[in-house]
Amino acid sequence: MQKRKLGNSGLEVSTLGLGCMGLSFGFGPATEKSAAIKVIQTAFERGVTFFDTAECYGPFTNEELVGEALAPMRDEVVIATKFGFQDGDSKLPTDSRPERIRAVAEASLKRLKTDRIDLFYQHRVDRNVPIEDVAGAVKDLIQQGKVKHFGMSEAGAQSIRRAHAVQPVAALQSEYSLWWREPEESVLPTLEELGIGFVPFSPLGKGFLTGAINETTAFDQGDFRNIVPRFSEENRKANAHLVEVLGQIADGKGATRAQIALAWLLAQKPWIVPIPGTTKLHRLEENIGAAAVELSGNDLSAIEAALKQIKVVGDRYPAQMQQRVDR
Repeated sequence: MQKRKLGNSGLEVSTLGLGCMGLSFGFGPATEKSAAIKVIQTAFERGVTFFDTAECYGPFTNEELVGEALAPMRDEVVIATKFGFQDGDSKLPTDSRPERIRAVAEASLKRLKTDRIDLFYQHRVDRNVPIEDVAGAVKDLIQQGKVKHFGMSEAGAQSIRRAHAVQPVAALQSEYSLWWREPEESVLPTLEELGIGFVPFSPLGKGFLTGAINETTAFDQGDFRNIVPRFSEENRKANAHLVEVLGQIADGKGATRAQIALAWLLAQKPWIVPIPGTTKLHRLEENIGAAAVELSGNDLSAIEAALKQIKVVGDRYPAQMQQRVDR
């Protein structure tokens, strides 16, 4: 797999990364440990060198899993993790106080079985802590050699600029896909101006863009899509047209819907690195195959024209989660 650089940071990673959250958290029961390790290590064998986790995935269990799986090839991979929630629990309020950031770093290093965190993201902007203090705390960790690069997640343009002035931001991680394009309004231009890389999470619309989900799909009781407005039965039915159009384009390219959705993201900017997640080896192979799908200018124009005819229905987060997204 080819490599990409995340902006001007010098941080080089595989064209596609692996989002590891779903192996432990968020989409129903955790994957059995040996099977989860197999997914992570197979991704590495297939050329993936960029792996994403967070203390709150579990909490804590996902970092332990990633640390164990990647220990044999630690020096050949880039591991990203995140701080920013009280007690490492995403259901609790944000907490990015400098002393908390330092404590999370030490705990994450132990769970990840490593002596440095390659990319340390603030998981959500904390309105109670000046972003300059957050960036300063990470800057100290970088100077100590415990962290290599600073990242932000779901941050707005103003917060990015303020943080970047204290400690250069290597990458922003936010949701971006064919059915969530808000970052194009102000975030992507800001990243381009400042030389910051972009790491789209949920690049397949939490599975919806693959075509494997329709209005009759029943999610596991512990799957957080049960509370996402966009995944209500009514909204899934209304959004099915997008998946149909994606299927028509995919058929014309001899690819799958997921591959077209990922290839579209890769075609937007050379400093964009999506991190699709999966628990299944065949889906992993499918996603990795997207790196070889070339979309021409005509293909991209056709996708753009088709999308203009489609109105995506439903919020991407329930109200309490949406309030945490920085603007």
